Amino acid sequence: MSEEIKRIGDYEILAELGAGGMGRVYKVRNTISDRVEAMKILLPDLAGREELAARFLREIKLLASLNHPNIAQLRTAFTNNNQLVMIMEYVEGVSMATHLSGAAISVPDAVNYIDQVLNAVGYAHQQNVIHRDMKPGNMMLTPQGVVKVMDFGIARSDTDQTLTLAGTSLGTVNYMSPEQVKGLSTDPRSDLYSVGVCLYEMVTGKKPFMAGSDYSIMTAHVNEAPRPPVDLQPDLPPALNQIILIAIAKDPAQRFQTAAAFRNALNNVRGVSPAVAAVPGFAPTTAMTSFGAPATSASQVATFAMARERTQVTPIPSIPMPPPPPAPPAGHRGLYMMLGALIVVAGLVFAGIYLPKKGKADDVSHKAAPVPAPVKPAPPVVEKEAPEPPPQAPVVLAKGGGKMKSGGDDGANAKEMEQLQDDIDHLAARAASVNGSLDRLKQQQAAAGYGLRGDMAEHQESMKINLSRAQDAAEHNDLAKAKKYYDRTTTDLEALESFLGR
Repeated sequence: MSEEIKRIGDYEILAELGAGGMGRVYKVRNTISDRVEAMKILLPDLAGREELAARFLREIKLLASLNHPNIAQLRTAFTNNNQLVMIMEYVEGVSMATHLSGAAISVPDAVNYIDQVLNAVGYAHQQNVIHRDMKPGNMMLTPQGVVKVMDFGIARSDTDQTLTLAGTSLGTVNYMSPEQVKGLSTDPRSDLYSVGVCLYEMVTGKKPFMAGSDYSIMTAHVNEAPRPPVDLQPDLPPALNQIILIAIAKDPAQRFQTAAAFRNALNNVRGVSPAVAAVPGFAPTTAMTSFGAPATSASQVATFAMARERTQVTPIPSIPMPPPPPAPPAGHRGLYMMLGALIVVAGLVFAGIYLPKKGKADDVSHKAAPVPAPVKPAPPVVEKEAPEPPPQAPVVLAKGGGKMKSGGDDGANAKEMEQLQDDIDHLAARAASVNGSLDRLKQQQAAAGYGLRGDMAEHQESMKINLSRAQDAAEHNDLAKAKKYYDRTTTDLEALESFLGR
Protein backbone atom coordinates (compact mmCIF):
# COMPACT_ATOMS: atom_id res chain seq x y z
CA MET A 1 0.00 0.00 0.00
CA SER A 2 1.36 3.42 -0.92
CA GLU A 3 2.28 5.95 1.76
CA GLU A 4 -0.45 8.40 0.77
CA ILE A 5 -3.25 5.93 1.63
CA LYS A 6 -1.78 4.49 4.81
CA ARG A 7 -3.89 7.03 6.66
CA ILE A 8 -7.49 8.08 5.97
CA GLY A 9 -8.71 10.92 8.14
CA ASP A 10 -8.05 10.03 11.78
CA TYR A 11 -7.49 6.35 10.96
CA GLU A 12 -4.15 4.67 10.42
CA ILE A 13 -4.40 1.61 8.21
CA LEU A 14 -2.64 -1.36 9.82
CA ALA A 15 -3.45 -4.21 7.43
CA GLU A 16 -5.84 -5.29 4.68
CA LEU A 17 -8.34 -7.86 5.96
CA GLY A 18 -10.12 -8.73 2.74
CA ALA A 19 -11.81 -7.57 -0.44
CA GLY A 20 -15.01 -8.38 -2.24
CA GLY A 21 -17.55 -7.14 -4.73
CA MET A 22 -18.79 -4.49 -2.32
CA GLY A 23 -15.47 -3.04 -1.18
CA ARG A 24 -12.25 -3.52 0.74
CA VAL A 25 -11.86 -4.04 4.47
CA TYR A 26 -8.88 -2.88 6.52
CA LYS A 27 -7.73 -3.16 10.10
CA VAL A 28 -7.23 0.42 11.32
CA ARG A 29 -6.34 2.35 14.46
CA ASN A 30 -8.06 5.54 15.46
CA THR A 31 -5.19 7.95 16.11
CA ILE A 32 -7.26 9.91 18.64
CA SER A 33 -8.83 7.14 20.75
CA ASP A 34 -6.14 4.54 19.91
CA ARG A 35 -8.94 1.98 19.40
CA VAL A 36 -8.45 -0.72 16.78
CA GLU A 37 -11.41 -1.00 14.42
CA ALA A 38 -12.36 -2.31 10.97
CA MET A 39 -12.74 0.06 8.03
CA LYS A 40 -14.77 -0.86 4.97
CA ILE A 41 -14.43 1.31 1.88
CA LEU A 42 -17.47 0.79 -0.31
CA LEU A 43 -17.07 0.46 -4.05
CA PRO A 44 -17.50 1.90 -6.61
CA ASP A 45 -16.69 5.62 -6.74
CA LEU A 46 -20.01 7.39 -6.13
CA ALA A 47 -19.26 10.63 -7.97
CA GLY A 48 -22.28 11.59 -10.08
CA ARG A 49 -24.28 8.58 -8.83
CA GLU A 50 -26.62 10.26 -6.37
CA GLU A 51 -29.22 7.50 -6.43
CA LEU A 52 -26.67 4.80 -5.60
CA ALA A 53 -25.16 6.96 -2.87
CA ALA A 54 -28.63 7.48 -1.38
CA ARG A 55 -29.19 3.71 -1.29
CA PHE A 56 -25.93 3.13 0.53
CA LEU A 57 -26.76 5.88 3.01
CA ARG A 58 -30.16 4.32 3.74
CA GLU A 59 -28.48 0.97 4.39
CA ILE A 60 -25.84 2.54 6.63
CA LYS A 61 -28.62 4.08 8.73
CA LEU A 62 -30.27 0.67 9.00
CA LEU A 63 -27.04 -0.96 10.15
CA ALA A 64 -26.38 1.83 12.64
CA SER A 65 -29.69 0.97 14.29
CA LEU A 66 -28.54 -2.59 15.09
CA ASN A 67 -27.12 -3.07 18.59
CA HIS A 68 -26.69 -6.74 19.43
CA PRO A 69 -23.82 -8.68 21.03
CA ASN A 70 -23.79 -11.20 18.17
CA ILE A 71 -23.60 -8.54 15.43
CA ALA A 72 -20.40 -6.65 14.57
CA GLN A 73 -21.48 -3.08 15.29
CA LEU A 74 -21.28 -0.18 12.87
CA ARG A 75 -19.52 2.67 14.72
CA THR A 76 -19.77 5.49 12.22
CA ALA A 77 -19.52 6.35 8.51
CA PHE A 78 -18.19 9.20 6.37
CA THR A 79 -17.21 10.04 2.79
CA ASN A 80 -13.66 10.16 1.48
CA ASN A 81 -12.82 11.08 -2.12
CA ASN A 82 -16.34 10.26 -3.33
CA GLN A 83 -16.34 6.91 -1.56
CA LEU A 84 -18.37 5.88 1.46
CA VAL A 85 -16.33 4.63 4.39
CA MET A 86 -17.79 2.51 7.20
CA ILE A 87 -16.04 2.13 10.56
CA MET A 88 -17.05 -1.09 12.28
CA GLU A 89 -16.24 -3.08 15.39
CA TYR A 90 -13.07 -5.10 14.91
CA VAL A 91 -13.66 -8.72 15.92
CA GLU A 92 -10.62 -10.71 17.04
CA GLY A 93 -10.90 -14.34 15.97
CA VAL A 94 -11.35 -16.50 12.88
CA SER A 95 -14.19 -16.80 10.41
CA MET A 96 -16.42 -19.84 10.73
CA ALA A 97 -15.31 -20.85 7.22
CA THR A 98 -11.70 -21.04 8.46
CA HIS A 99 -12.80 -22.84 11.62
CA LEU A 100 -14.61 -25.49 9.55
CA SER A 101 -11.90 -25.90 6.87
CA GLY A 102 -13.96 -28.58 5.12
CA ALA A 103 -14.43 -30.76 8.20
CA ALA A 104 -17.46 -31.37 10.41
CA ILE A 105 -17.55 -30.04 13.97
CA SER A 106 -19.32 -31.57 16.97
CA VAL A 107 -23.10 -31.37 17.15
CA PRO A 108 -23.09 -29.43 20.49
CA ASP A 109 -20.71 -26.83 19.04
CA ALA A 110 -22.69 -26.52 15.81
CA VAL A 111 -25.99 -26.08 17.65
CA ASN A 112 -24.40 -23.52 20.01
CA TYR A 113 -22.94 -21.46 17.16
CA ILE A 114 -26.13 -21.53 15.07
CA ASP A 115 -28.20 -20.62 18.14
CA GLN A 116 -26.11 -17.46 18.50
CA VAL A 117 -26.44 -16.72 14.78
CA LEU A 118 -30.23 -17.13 14.92
CA ASN A 119 -30.35 -14.88 17.97
CA ALA A 120 -28.61 -12.15 15.95
CA VAL A 121 -30.59 -12.75 12.77
CA GLY A 122 -33.90 -12.82 14.65
CA TYR A 123 -33.06 -9.48 16.26
CA ALA A 124 -32.16 -7.97 12.87
CA HIS A 125 -35.41 -9.26 11.37
CA GLN A 126 -37.36 -7.57 14.14
CA GLN A 127 -35.67 -4.33 13.11
CA ASN A 128 -36.85 -5.05 9.53
CA VAL A 129 -33.32 -5.82 8.33
CA ILE A 130 -32.59 -8.88 6.16
CA HIS A 131 -28.93 -9.93 5.83
CA ARG A 132 -29.19 -11.73 2.45
CA ASP A 133 -25.66 -13.17 2.53
CA MET A 134 -25.54 -15.53 5.50
CA LYS A 135 -22.56 -17.90 5.20
CA PRO A 136 -19.71 -19.20 7.39
CA GLY A 137 -17.41 -16.54 5.95
CA ASN A 138 -19.64 -13.85 7.48
CA MET A 139 -19.60 -15.41 10.95
CA MET A 140 -16.61 -14.58 13.15
CA LEU A 141 -15.76 -16.88 16.06
CA THR A 142 -13.93 -15.23 18.96
CA PRO A 143 -11.50 -17.09 21.24
CA GLN A 144 -14.23 -16.99 23.92
CA GLY A 145 -16.65 -18.94 21.68
CA VAL A 146 -18.83 -15.93 20.81
CA VAL A 147 -20.15 -15.74 17.25
CA LYS A 148 -20.42 -12.33 15.57
CA VAL A 149 -22.43 -11.93 12.37
CA MET A 150 -20.52 -9.73 9.93
CA ASP A 151 -20.97 -7.91 6.64
CA PHE A 152 -24.47 -6.58 6.32
CA GLY A 153 -23.12 -4.95 3.15
CA ILE A 154 -26.05 -6.09 0.99
CA ALA A 155 -28.63 -5.99 3.75
CA ARG A 156 -31.82 -4.05 3.23
CA SER A 157 -35.08 -3.28 4.96
CA ASP A 158 -37.69 -5.94 4.28
CA THR A 159 -40.00 -3.14 3.11
CA ASP A 160 -37.46 -1.95 0.50
CA GLN A 161 -37.91 -3.80 -2.80
CA THR A 162 -34.92 -2.17 -4.52
CA LEU A 163 -31.57 -3.91 -5.00
CA THR A 164 -28.52 -2.66 -3.21
CA LEU A 165 -26.32 -2.45 -6.26
CA ALA A 166 -27.38 -3.10 -9.81
CA GLY A 167 -25.38 -5.87 -11.45
CA THR A 168 -24.08 -7.46 -8.26
CA SER A 169 -24.96 -10.95 -7.05
CA LEU A 170 -27.11 -10.86 -3.95
CA GLY A 171 -25.71 -13.65 -1.84
CA THR A 172 -23.15 -16.43 -2.29
CA VAL A 173 -24.21 -19.26 -4.60
CA ASN A 174 -23.55 -22.12 -2.16
CA TYR A 175 -25.87 -20.55 0.44
CA MET A 176 -28.46 -18.70 -1.68
CA SER A 177 -32.13 -19.46 -1.15
CA PRO A 178 -34.18 -20.63 -4.16
CA GLU A 179 -36.04 -17.31 -4.22
CA GLN A 180 -32.73 -15.43 -4.35
CA VAL A 181 -31.59 -17.61 -7.24
CA LYS A 182 -34.81 -16.87 -9.13
CA GLY A 183 -34.50 -13.14 -8.45
CA LEU A 184 -37.74 -13.01 -6.46
CA SER A 185 -38.50 -10.78 -3.52
CA THR A 186 -36.90 -12.08 -0.32
CA ASP A 187 -38.07 -12.03 3.28
CA PRO A 188 -36.56 -13.24 6.60
CA ARG A 189 -37.15 -16.89 5.62
CA SER A 190 -34.45 -16.50 2.96
CA ASP A 191 -31.89 -15.82 5.71
CA LEU A 192 -33.15 -18.90 7.58
CA TYR A 193 -32.56 -21.06 4.50
CA SER A 194 -28.95 -19.83 4.33
CA VAL A 195 -28.47 -20.48 8.05
CA GLY A 196 -29.84 -24.00 7.52
CA VAL A 197 -27.25 -24.59 4.79
CA CYS A 198 -24.53 -23.39 7.20
CA LEU A 199 -25.76 -25.84 9.85
CA TYR A 200 -25.76 -28.64 7.25
CA GLU A 201 -22.12 -27.86 6.45
CA MET A 202 -21.14 -27.63 10.13
CA VAL A 203 -22.41 -31.11 11.05
CA THR A 204 -21.42 -32.91 7.82
CA GLY A 205 -18.35 -31.02 6.64
CA LYS A 206 -19.97 -30.72 3.19
CA LYS A 207 -22.36 -28.35 1.45
CA PRO A 208 -25.78 -29.67 0.35
CA PHE A 209 -25.03 -29.04 -3.33
CA MET A 210 -21.66 -29.42 -5.03
CA ALA A 211 -21.21 -28.91 -8.77
CA GLY A 212 -18.66 -27.73 -11.30
CA SER A 213 -20.20 -24.32 -11.94
CA ASP A 214 -22.12 -21.62 -10.15
CA TYR A 215 -25.02 -22.12 -12.56
CA SER A 216 -25.28 -25.82 -11.67
CA ILE A 217 -25.25 -25.05 -7.94
CA MET A 218 -27.94 -22.38 -8.35
CA THR A 219 -30.06 -24.80 -10.39
CA ALA A 220 -29.68 -27.42 -7.67
CA HIS A 221 -30.93 -24.99 -5.01
CA VAL A 222 -34.12 -24.59 -7.03
CA ASN A 223 -34.73 -28.10 -8.36
CA GLU A 224 -32.76 -30.79 -6.53
CA ALA A 225 -33.51 -32.42 -3.19
CA PRO A 226 -30.49 -32.28 -0.87
CA ARG A 227 -28.98 -35.48 0.42
CA PRO A 228 -30.16 -35.91 4.05
CA PRO A 229 -27.35 -34.95 6.47
CA VAL A 230 -27.75 -38.25 8.32
CA ASP A 231 -26.60 -40.07 5.16
CA LEU A 232 -23.25 -38.30 5.50
CA GLN A 233 -23.10 -38.51 9.31
CA PRO A 234 -24.95 -41.68 10.44
CA ASP A 235 -24.54 -40.77 14.13
CA LEU A 236 -26.36 -37.45 13.65
CA PRO A 237 -29.47 -37.21 15.87
CA PRO A 238 -32.53 -37.93 13.69
CA ALA A 239 -34.32 -34.88 15.10
CA LEU A 240 -31.46 -32.58 14.05
CA ASN A 241 -31.47 -34.16 10.59
CA GLN A 242 -35.16 -33.33 10.29
CA ILE A 243 -34.67 -29.75 11.52
CA ILE A 244 -32.01 -29.10 8.89
CA LEU A 245 -34.23 -30.46 6.11
CA ILE A 246 -37.08 -28.21 7.26
CA ALA A 247 -34.77 -25.18 7.31
CA ILE A 248 -33.62 -25.75 3.71
CA ALA A 249 -37.02 -26.59 2.22
CA LYS A 250 -37.50 -25.18 -1.29
CA ASP A 251 -40.83 -23.56 -0.45
CA PRO A 252 -40.48 -20.76 2.15
CA ALA A 253 -43.89 -21.73 3.57
CA GLN A 254 -42.47 -25.17 4.51
CA ARG A 255 -39.50 -23.73 6.42
CA PHE A 256 -39.34 -22.32 9.91
CA GLN A 257 -41.22 -19.06 9.67
CA THR A 258 -39.08 -17.15 12.18
CA ALA A 259 -35.62 -17.37 13.70
CA ALA A 260 -37.29 -17.89 17.08
CA ALA A 261 -39.10 -21.01 15.83
CA PHE A 262 -35.81 -22.35 14.41
CA ARG A 263 -34.10 -21.72 17.79
CA ASN A 264 -36.93 -23.43 19.69
CA ALA A 265 -36.56 -26.54 17.54
CA LEU A 266 -32.78 -26.66 18.07
CA ASN A 267 -33.09 -26.21 21.81
CA ASN A 268 -35.68 -28.99 22.00
CA VAL A 269 -33.19 -31.27 20.25
CA ARG A 270 -30.41 -30.59 22.71
CA GLY A 271 -32.82 -30.85 25.64
CA VAL A 272 -32.72 -27.26 26.83
CA SER A 273 -34.99 -24.27 26.52
CA PRO A 274 -33.56 -20.72 26.40
CA ALA A 275 -35.20 -18.14 28.65
CA VAL A 276 -35.64 -15.92 25.59
CA ALA A 277 -36.94 -18.12 22.81
CA ALA A 278 -38.40 -15.24 20.86
CA VAL A 279 -36.13 -12.26 20.32
CA PRO A 280 -37.88 -9.10 21.53
CA GLY A 281 -34.49 -7.54 22.19
CA PHE A 282 -31.51 -9.79 22.51
CA ALA A 283 -30.13 -12.46 24.78
CA PRO A 284 -26.82 -11.68 26.51
CA THR A 285 -24.68 -14.15 24.61
CA THR A 286 -21.53 -12.10 25.10
CA ALA A 287 -20.18 -9.74 27.72
CA MET A 288 -21.48 -6.18 27.81
CA THR A 289 -20.23 -3.30 29.95
CA SER A 290 -22.58 -1.08 31.91
CA PHE A 291 -22.47 1.42 29.03
CA GLY A 292 -23.60 -1.18 26.46
CA ALA A 293 -20.17 -1.65 24.85
CA PRO A 294 -18.66 -5.11 24.52
CA ALA A 295 -16.48 -6.07 27.47
CA THR A 296 -12.86 -6.58 26.54
CA SER A 297 -11.44 -8.78 29.26
CA ALA A 298 -11.55 -12.55 29.04
CA SER A 299 -12.76 -12.76 32.64
CA GLN A 300 -15.76 -10.55 31.85
CA VAL A 301 -16.66 -12.70 28.85
CA ALA A 302 -16.40 -15.86 30.97
CA THR A 303 -18.55 -14.32 33.71
CA PHE A 304 -21.31 -13.39 31.28
CA ALA A 305 -21.09 -16.75 29.52
CA MET A 306 -21.62 -18.56 32.83
CA ALA A 307 -24.50 -16.23 33.67
CA ARG A 308 -26.09 -17.04 30.33
CA GLU A 309 -25.88 -20.75 31.10
CA ARG A 310 -27.57 -20.19 34.45
CA THR A 311 -30.29 -17.87 33.18
CA GLN A 312 -30.96 -18.92 29.61
CA VAL A 313 -30.38 -22.63 29.42
CA THR A 314 -32.42 -24.78 31.75
CA PRO A 315 -32.83 -28.52 31.34
CA ILE A 316 -36.24 -29.81 30.37
CA PRO A 317 -37.00 -32.66 32.74
CA SER A 318 -37.86 -35.88 30.98
CA ILE A 319 -41.35 -37.16 31.71
CA PRO A 320 -41.36 -40.97 31.88
CA MET A 321 -44.24 -42.63 30.10
CA PRO A 322 -46.42 -44.69 32.43
CA PRO A 323 -45.95 -48.44 32.03
CA PRO A 324 -48.77 -50.40 30.44
CA PRO A 325 -51.15 -51.99 32.94
CA PRO A 326 -50.17 -55.56 33.82
CA ALA A 327 -52.30 -58.38 32.48
CA PRO A 328 -54.64 -59.75 35.14
CA PRO A 329 -53.23 -62.95 36.59
CA ALA A 330 -55.28 -66.10 36.15
CA GLY A 331 -57.42 -67.06 39.08
CA HIS A 332 -57.87 -63.54 40.53
CA ARG A 333 -61.62 -63.76 40.75
CA GLY A 334 -61.83 -60.60 42.90
CA LEU A 335 -60.13 -58.51 40.23
CA TYR A 336 -62.62 -59.62 37.59
CA MET A 337 -65.48 -58.76 39.93
CA MET A 338 -64.03 -55.29 40.52
CA LEU A 339 -63.63 -54.66 36.77
CA GLY A 340 -67.20 -55.79 36.18
CA ALA A 341 -68.41 -53.40 38.86
CA LEU A 342 -66.49 -50.53 37.27
CA ILE A 343 -68.10 -51.26 33.90
CA VAL A 344 -71.55 -51.22 35.50
CA VAL A 345 -70.82 -47.91 37.28
CA ALA A 346 -69.52 -46.41 34.04
CA GLY A 347 -72.71 -47.45 32.30
CA LEU A 348 -74.83 -45.85 35.02
CA VAL A 349 -72.83 -42.64 34.86
CA PHE A 350 -73.20 -42.55 31.09
CA ALA A 351 -76.93 -43.10 31.39
CA GLY A 352 -77.20 -40.41 34.05
CA ILE A 353 -75.30 -37.87 31.95
CA TYR A 354 -76.47 -38.62 28.45
CA LEU A 355 -80.01 -40.01 28.67
CA PRO A 356 -81.58 -37.17 30.70
CA LYS A 357 -80.05 -34.64 28.30
CA LYS A 358 -81.34 -36.62 25.35
CA GLY A 359 -84.82 -36.79 26.82
CA LYS A 360 -84.75 -33.11 27.58
CA ALA A 361 -83.60 -32.40 24.04
CA ASP A 362 -86.45 -34.54 22.66
CA ASP A 363 -88.91 -32.64 24.81
CA VAL A 364 -87.58 -29.31 23.67
CA SER A 365 -87.65 -30.38 20.03
CA HIS A 366 -91.47 -30.64 20.22
CA LYS A 367 -91.73 -27.09 21.52
CA ALA A 368 -88.99 -25.41 19.47
CA ALA A 369 -89.19 -23.55 16.15
CA PRO A 370 -90.07 -25.58 13.02
CA VAL A 371 -86.38 -25.79 11.95
CA PRO A 372 -84.40 -27.30 14.85
CA ALA A 373 -80.75 -26.34 15.31
CA PRO A 374 -78.31 -29.18 14.61
CA VAL A 375 -77.26 -31.05 17.70
CA LYS A 376 -73.51 -30.68 18.34
CA PRO A 377 -71.51 -33.48 19.94
CA ALA A 378 -70.77 -32.91 23.59
CA PRO A 379 -67.32 -31.37 24.17
CA PRO A 380 -64.67 -33.62 25.71
CA VAL A 381 -64.86 -31.88 29.09
CA VAL A 382 -68.27 -31.13 30.63
CA GLU A 383 -68.25 -28.00 32.73
CA LYS A 384 -71.13 -27.62 35.13
CA GLU A 385 -72.76 -24.20 35.01
CA ALA A 386 -75.14 -22.71 37.54
CA PRO A 387 -78.69 -22.42 36.19
CA GLU A 388 -79.39 -19.00 34.75
CA PRO A 389 -82.10 -16.83 36.33
CA PRO A 390 -85.16 -16.14 34.26
CA PRO A 391 -84.76 -13.04 32.06
CA GLN A 392 -85.94 -9.83 33.66
CA ALA A 393 -86.03 -7.79 30.49
CA PRO A 394 -87.89 -8.59 27.27
CA VAL A 395 -86.16 -11.08 25.00
CA VAL A 396 -85.43 -10.27 21.39
CA LEU A 397 -84.61 -12.34 18.35
CA ALA A 398 -80.94 -11.92 17.36
CA LYS A 399 -78.62 -13.21 14.65
CA GLY A 400 -79.10 -16.93 14.21
CA GLY A 401 -82.82 -16.98 15.01
CA GLY A 402 -82.43 -17.78 18.73
CA LYS A 403 -83.31 -15.75 21.80
CA MET A 404 -80.78 -13.49 23.47
CA LYS A 405 -80.93 -12.45 27.09
CA SER A 406 -80.97 -8.69 27.34
CA GLY A 407 -79.83 -6.43 30.12
CA GLY A 408 -82.27 -3.78 29.07
CA ASP A 409 -80.64 -2.45 25.88
CA ASP A 410 -81.75 -5.01 23.28
CA GLY A 411 -80.34 -3.17 20.26
CA ALA A 412 -76.90 -2.72 21.85
CA ASN A 413 -76.74 -6.39 22.89
CA ALA A 414 -77.76 -7.57 19.44
CA LYS A 415 -75.06 -5.41 17.85
CA GLU A 416 -72.45 -6.63 20.35
CA MET A 417 -73.46 -10.25 19.72
CA GLU A 418 -73.10 -9.79 15.97
CA GLN A 419 -69.62 -8.28 16.39
CA LEU A 420 -68.58 -11.09 18.74
CA GLN A 421 -69.75 -13.71 16.25
CA ASP A 422 -67.54 -12.09 13.60
CA ASP A 423 -64.62 -12.06 16.06
CA ILE A 424 -65.15 -15.76 16.82
CA ASP A 425 -65.07 -16.51 13.07
CA HIS A 426 -61.70 -14.74 12.76
CA LEU A 427 -60.46 -16.57 15.85
CA ALA A 428 -61.50 -19.89 14.33
CA ALA A 429 -59.47 -19.12 11.19
CA ARG A 430 -56.37 -18.37 13.29
CA ALA A 431 -56.93 -21.54 15.31
CA ALA A 432 -57.21 -23.63 12.13
CA SER A 433 -53.87 -22.25 10.90
CA VAL A 434 -52.19 -22.99 14.25
CA ASN A 435 -53.68 -26.50 14.37
CA GLY A 436 -52.32 -27.20 10.89
CA SER A 437 -48.83 -26.03 11.89
CA LEU A 438 -48.93 -28.05 15.10
CA ASP A 439 -50.12 -31.17 13.33
CA ARG A 440 -47.26 -30.92 10.82
CA LEU A 441 -44.80 -30.30 13.66
CA LYS A 442 -46.09 -33.33 15.60
CA GLN A 443 -45.72 -35.52 12.50
CA GLN A 444 -42.13 -34.35 12.08
CA GLN A 445 -41.39 -34.88 15.76
CA ALA A 446 -42.97 -38.33 15.76
CA ALA A 447 -40.79 -39.31 12.82
CA ALA A 448 -37.77 -38.09 14.80
CA GLY A 449 -38.76 -40.03 17.91
CA TYR A 450 -40.07 -37.30 20.21
CA GLY A 451 -43.31 -35.44 20.83
CA LEU A 452 -44.83 -32.04 21.34
CA ARG A 453 -44.14 -30.26 24.63
CA GLY A 454 -46.76 -31.20 27.21
CA ASP A 455 -47.88 -27.65 28.01
CA MET A 456 -48.36 -26.86 24.31
CA ALA A 457 -50.38 -30.06 23.80
CA GLU A 458 -52.62 -28.98 26.70
CA HIS A 459 -53.03 -25.51 25.20
CA GLN A 460 -54.04 -27.04 21.86
CA GLU A 461 -56.73 -29.28 23.39
CA SER A 462 -57.98 -26.47 25.61
CA MET A 463 -58.16 -24.14 22.60
CA LYS A 464 -60.28 -26.62 20.65
CA ILE A 465 -62.69 -27.13 23.56
CA ASN A 466 -63.06 -23.42 24.36
CA LEU A 467 -63.52 -22.48 20.71
CA SER A 468 -66.27 -25.08 20.33
CA ARG A 469 -68.01 -23.69 23.41
CA ALA A 470 -67.67 -20.11 22.19
CA GLN A 471 -69.22 -21.04 18.84
CA ASP A 472 -72.02 -22.95 20.54
CA ALA A 473 -72.79 -20.04 22.88
CA ALA A 474 -72.77 -17.63 19.95
CA GLU A 475 -75.23 -19.78 18.01
CA HIS A 476 -77.55 -19.71 21.03
CA ASN A 477 -76.97 -15.96 21.44
CA ASP A 478 -75.63 -16.36 24.97
CA LEU A 479 -73.43 -13.25 25.04
CA ALA A 480 -71.85 -13.84 28.47
CA LYS A 481 -70.78 -17.40 27.74
CA ALA A 482 -69.59 -16.55 24.25
CA LYS A 483 -67.36 -13.80 25.65
CA LYS A 484 -65.97 -16.05 28.37
CA TYR A 485 -64.99 -18.86 26.02
CA TYR A 486 -63.74 -16.40 23.39
CA ASP A 487 -61.29 -14.97 25.95
CA ARG A 488 -60.14 -18.45 27.03
CA THR A 489 -59.60 -19.49 23.40
CA THR A 490 -57.60 -16.31 22.76
CA THR A 491 -55.31 -17.05 25.73
CA ASP A 492 -54.57 -20.59 24.48
CA LEU A 493 -54.13 -19.42 20.89
CA GLU A 494 -51.66 -16.67 21.78
CA ALA A 495 -49.56 -19.13 23.79
CA LEU A 496 -49.43 -21.51 20.81
CA GLU A 497 -48.63 -18.73 18.32
CA SER A 498 -45.78 -17.57 20.56
CA PHE A 499 -44.44 -21.15 20.71
CA LEU A 500 -44.54 -21.36 16.90
CA GLY A 501 -42.73 -18.02 16.65
CA ARG A 502 -45.58 -16.18 14.96
